[in-house]
Amino acid sequence: MNIYVANLDFTVRDGDLQKLFEAYGEVSSVKIVTDRNTGRSRGFGFIEMPSNEAGNEAIEGLNGRDVKGRAIVVKLSEPRAKDFQPRSGGDRDRRFQSRERRY
Repeated sequence: MNIYVANLDFTVRDGDLQKLFEAYGEVSSVKIVTDRNTGRSRGFGFIEMPSNEAGNEAIEGLNGRDVKGRAIVVKLSEPRAKDFQPRSGGDRDRRFQSRERRY
């Protein structure tokens, strides 16, 4: 079961989440999402638990719980839509074409 965790304090680390969720059962993996440029936490992450029963208990027991001064949001992770496309930085070709015209 893949679980989404949000509203995390930026100082929370993978190990902190692992300990928190292990109280409800075995944890397969923990991943806090970080900014690729700064390496700083983006305030959310994902927990994978092999047992659906333990995962549901963790969601019920931890949603709204105070962790390092913040009430965390814990819910079942929903898969991305099939038509999902990551955001781009814009139309790169168009930017360079307009720059060429100025010179």
